[in-house]
This record gives sequence, C-alpha cells and structure tokens, in this order.
Amino acid sequence: MEKPKISVAIIAQDEADRIGNLLKSLGFADEIVVVDSGSADGTQDICRKAGARVISNTWPGYVAQKQFALEAATHEWILCLDADEEVPAALAAEICQAVAGAGMETCGFSMPRLSRYLGRWIRHGGWYPDRKVRLVRRGRGKWQGVNPHDKLVVEGGVKHLKNPMLHYVYRGISDQVVTMNRFSEIYAGQDHPRGGWFVAAGLVHAFGKFLECYLWKLGFLDGVPGLVIAVNSAEYVFLKHAKRWEKSLSRK
Repeated sequence: MEKPKISVAIIAQDEADRIGNLLKSLGFADEIVVVDSGSADGTQDICRKAGARVISNTWPGYVAQKQFALEAATHEWILCLDADEEVPAALAAEICQAVAGAGMETCGFSMPRLSRYLGRWIRHGGWYPDRKVRLVRRGRGKWQGVNPHDKLVVEGGVKHLKNPMLHYVYRGISDQVVTMNRFSEIYAGQDHPRGGWFVAAGLVHAFGKFLECYLWKLGFLDGVPGLVIAVNSAEYVFLKHAKRWEKSLSRK
C-alpha cells in the first residue's frame, strides 16, 4: 500500500529568526506550504530555499488565514503549524505511522504541545499538555473560532497522538506583552462596549486567573517563569475588560 502523503500548512509574517528551525524539522513532509502576510525580514526567501511553496496573502485574521493555508495544501493529510513550532523526530515518526494506519473513519489527530519560555519547558500553569487538533484529512476540517482564538474543527473521528510538538512561545517578556496588547485590542473590538462595572468585574476575574495559573494549576512548580506567566495571564484578562470599557468613551 502506498504511504499517504502529508502536507504541512504554515502561516507566517516576519519569522526569519525562527521559522528555519521549523522547516528543518519537516523532513517527513511531502509538501510544505507557507502563507506569508507581508514579511519584510527575508522569511519568504528562507522558506523557498527550504523547498516550501510560498503564497502571499494579505492578513485577513487568524481564522481566515489558517483556513486559506489549509485549502492551499494538496495532499491527503495536512498538518497545520505556526512558525514558532517544531516537530521533533518522535512526533514525526508517530504522525507517519498514524496516517498510514488510519481508517476512513479517522479524520483528524490531536497532539500535546510543550512550550518553552524564559529558558524553561513549561509543564504547569495550564500550559501543558495544551492538546491541539492539528493533523486533518483533506476536506474534513475547517478553522473556526473568534480571532485571535482559532480552532481546527474536524468532521469525523479524532484520535490522540502521544508525543508533543514543541512551541517556542514568545521571544521574551516584551514579546509577550506586545502580544497581550494586540490580542486584547482584537477582543475589545469584537463586541459592544461595556459599562464601568465591567472593569471592576475584570479585576475580580484577573485575580482569579492568577490563582488558577499559579496555585490551582501548579504554575509555581515552573519557578520564576511560572510566576511571570501567572501575572501576565491575569494582566491580559484585566486588559480585555478595561479596553472593552474604553471603547464606550468614544461614543459619549
């Protein structure tokens, strides 16, 4: 029986400092498709030199861009990845074995994601196992969700893989803060503005988020990085509430 072919679909913009490591980990793939939304740092050249097919597409949002990349892939199985992720050898071997033995009732696979932040692999605080559906049979999956929180929804059975993909999340604390600011702006603009009470509710929600990440989900076991994650997670929750209230000021 012929081995099922695997495409990898990646979205990227200005990822020259890390997408090369991802591309090196994709030796098992039969096709690599990179959808670039306007890189100015040489990302596209790096991808082409690695043998990827690069498609330029103006940024339409996370969900739409990932769906565009999914539809651009041509093989039976499609692995969807971000530029800051990697596929270690153990996961690559498991993926190849899984698709080779998949019956027609199986249309997708999920896998855990292990993130590295501030020099440490983060295994607590809600960051692990962070299981994601990322491998889907062509035509049986669709990216859904509300930006910036996307989700690959599969029509059919989904099985679980054991080995994790690696996630080099954020380039540092400053990068995390920039991301929090960007994501909270997206969130604040998606719904009707709320009153001042919403900010007070956000403060309570933020405090609860810190306790959840640091104590209940054992973030303290990740040392100082675990503390940074818990504090920033709480700050992000508060920013979402405060920025949504801020939108109401422009209407007065």
